Amino acid sequence: MSSNILVLNSGSSSLKFAIIEPAEETTLVSGLVDRIGQDSATIKIKFADKDSVTTPYPKADHHQALLKVLDQINADGGDLTLAGIGHRVVHGGEFFRQSVTITPTVLAQIKACNHLAPLHNPANVVGIDAISEELPDLPQVAVFDTAFHQSIPAHAFTYALPNELYKKHSLRRYGFHGTSHRYVTMEAAKRLDKPVAQVNLVTAHLGNGCSATAVHLGKSVDTSMGLTPLEGLVMGTRCGDVDPGLLLHLIDSQGYSPDELNKMLNKESGLLGISGLSNDMRTLLHAETEGDRQAALAISVFCYRLAKTIAGLAVSAHPLDALVFTGGIGENASLIRQRVCQQLALLGISIDPSVNKLHGKDHSGVISDSQSKLPVLVIPTNEELLIAKDTLALVSSVAQ
Repeated sequence: MSSNILVLNSGSSSLKFAIIEPAEETTLVSGLVDRIGQDSATIKIKFADKDSVTTPYPKADHHQALLKVLDQINADGGDLTLAGIGHRVVHGGEFFRQSVTITPTVLAQIKACNHLAPLHNPANVVGIDAISEELPDLPQVAVFDTAFHQSIPAHAFTYALPNELYKKHSLRRYGFHGTSHRYVTMEAAKRLDKPVAQVNLVTAHLGNGCSATAVHLGKSVDTSMGLTPLEGLVMGTRCGDVDPGLLLHLIDSQGYSPDELNKMLNKESGLLGISGLSNDMRTLLHAETEGDRQAALAISVFCYRLAKTIAGLAVSAHPLDALVFTGGIGENASLIRQRVCQQLALLGISIDPSVNKLHGKDHSGVISDSQSKLPVLVIPTNEELLIAKDTLALVSSVAQ
């Protein structure tokens, strides 16, 4: 029986996909359909033993794009029989504490969370519906960004707003990047030689979107993102935490509309907003060396806010076993890790500059030095693999 899992991440204008053999942790196919619905839409696909191929596919919708992907896999992939499909679903609200097999009831509950993630959940549902139509006999599994954080206690997820807003509209902190935080928690436990249920961490997922999570006894107990992925750390184009009164000021004094605020806060702020140059940390680090003061300020704000958040989350993760960096910036930007850790001396952290520059490779990911009171690790995340593992486990249990 095949154990290959098709992993789908259906976004508003993109479709990321992979076929993974979870037991062997092997990626057989990976790819991306980008700019869906536009004239410039393309499909990039790579088989494990071949070079990637990019082909234009103008104005294709999600369903057409998925059909094309399946056709190319069948034509060029040989015997890639699937055992099931795992979907990344952004928001599971308070319905889901773990990954689940998709049923009509589950799908209805996912749709009931659309108002909590209007840019993401409807696109996730499109992917589920497309698979249901094209591959109706294959089981589908939903893996939620929010599920790992459903262990957060009420004192950490409750906003200090009228309680009716929570009771009637489910307005609370949910947190995101849960699949990534869960994956690196499991990996960190292995490297620390501790059972997952005994490990205490602060994990920092740093990319264009950024979040940090406190893990206590293997469970998420606090996180920086909130009702939406806008709260918390400074990100590529998202502002993170701001004074709510500032937003009221922009509405009252500057005449901002809700749409204008949404665009500014999500797409024009963060590293891009401060620097006026780019949301890409690599570009900003280079610009800083060229004397760009705004790029330097953007980096300083990013690192300071991250260090302050990590220090705060350490309260919930006490006694802390390790600090973990992951994500594109977390895994590859040694200077950012160095600056953040320098500001965390109160935790007894010190890192080895030479090992840090190598991103902890050949040292089990450890970049802290022998004097550090706390291990600091760099662990590459692999959300797709975790989705595939969850999917295979659920598919196998149903088959039995």
